[in-house]
Amino acid sequence: MNLFTVKSGDSPIVLGQPHGGTWMPDDLFDRLNIRGQGLDDTDWHIDRLHEGLLSGATVVQSHVHRYVIDANRDPEGVSLYPGQNTTTLCPTIDFNGDPIWQEGQEPSEEEIEERRRAYHAPYHAALSAELERVKAKHGVAILYDCHSIRSQIPFLFDGTLPVFCVGTNNGTTCAESIERAVTQICVDAAEFPSVLNGRFKGGWTTRHYGQPETGTHAIQMEMAQSAYMDEVAPWTYREDRAQRVRPVIEKILKQLEDIALNGALQS
Repeated sequence: MNLFTVKSGDSPIVLGQPHGGTWMPDDLFDRLNIRGQGLDDTDWHIDRLHEGLLSGATVVQSHVHRYVIDANRDPEGVSLYPGQNTTTLCPTIDFNGDPIWQEGQEPSEEEIEERRRAYHAPYHAALSAELERVKAKHGVAILYDCHSIRSQIPFLFDGTLPVFCVGTNNGTTCAESIERAVTQICVDAAEFPSVLNGRFKGGWTTRHYGQPETGTHAIQMEMAQSAYMDEVAPWTYREDRAQRVRPVIEKILKQLEDIALNGALQS
């Protein structure tokens, strides 16, 4: 089983996709309860949603489900959102706050460390290598971390999530020109509500790799799944919806590439 897929491209843009996978070892799957086995918290169809939008973009895609280990959490287990409901490095609850493991089957600290070494570390080694390769070629790399989530999850946030949730950890993970360009494209797409650094400010991936002073910029896009799919099982991809939202994503990616290639990364 390949834990992740790397598609190396010539663009300065790297797409990270840590949460689209549904694979997990059979013995772990058997330890999940019925709710956990539904894998509800997957970033469903995130690869299909972005496929072909930017020729030459590098893609690093994990196939491991987030219930095994969350590749977008701090490997030390530090909360990214202190004081707010969230899930952990090896989740024990789902996005509704409900247990996902059978009683007594939750991962131990030792098991969490084993999973970190087996799944979290290799994904990030691959992502880091691609960012360094791209930066060596272009002098700059922009990580666009692709995420999606159900639009209504009371345990995590109030109301309905905007379609485009841009995260730059309050402007620290990328040049201002990147944040400004992405935000403006989202605002111009008036059909789709958007927010900058709202409930989702960027996960560990964005915060870890986003070091503008070194030439590596990172931005997270958390999308409401209602924009391109059904938000109930069997989680059907809706081509009619996707065809409306994909051009906006395409415009974002092409604008980021243009900024990187034309040296427009001033703060």
